[in-house]
Amino acid sequence: MQESVRLQKFMADNGIASRRKSEELIAEGRVKVNGKVAQIGDKIDPKHDVVSVNGRKIVRETGYVYLALNKPRGYVTTMSDEMDRKCVAELVADVGKRVYPVGRLDRDSEGLLLITNDGEFANAMTHPSRHIAKTYRVSVRPKITDDQITVLTSSMMIDGRKTLPAEVRVVSSEEDKSVLEIVLYEGRNRQIRRLCEEAGLETVRLKRTAIGQLKLAGLKVGEYRSLTHDEVSLLKRQSGNY
Repeated sequence: MQESVRLQKFMADNGIASRRKSEELIAEGRVKVNGKVAQIGDKIDPKHDVVSVNGRKIVRETGYVYLALNKPRGYVTTMSDEMDRKCVAELVADVGKRVYPVGRLDRDSEGLLLITNDGEFANAMTHPSRHIAKTYRVSVRPKITDDQITVLTSSMMIDGRKTLPAEVRVVSSEEDKSVLEIVLYEGRNRQIRRLCEEAGLETVRLKRTAIGQLKLAGLKVGEYRSLTHDEVSLLKRQSGNY
């Protein structure tokens, strides 16, 4: 017998939005169940109830998709863009399911980006309390100093909250530039670029190379691959929500 589930969970599980965003959609009166405007706290029978958002019926996902994409520079991390910029949706258009990115990489950044249709997984991976390590290879100008490393590894205020300290390792240095490995434990908006600016460094290139123990290695720019069952299980364990 099918158990009822909370409406926002059903929406998240079917790739509509995170649970929190789904609750906002419900509160705004944009969600209907069997033709009636839904309320926060409603439960549904996924097999028999018809749920629509903005008049469009939600089609139940029959299977979850978990992808690793090597995002190129110049693409925005959205599935559509009002300014007609290139977006990551173009790179996964042949997946055959409605998917969306997990977290963000800004337009000028590149590297590992997770794509899924599993709302619960996406929410767990991006929740600020999870502190999943994200590793970046960052090229900066000029050559970094010890004092600048101290700035990079210090907390800073972003949107009224202090960031967790970053880990920084100097990979190589030349006369006028350095290559760094930076590990963040929370995904704050443009955190690395803001840290570098605070330290008086120009961010020349920023590439995410790993999320937790999942590494980008071997994936060509602009290409994606499906995660293995073991990789998905490991990420779920690291998120602490499974």
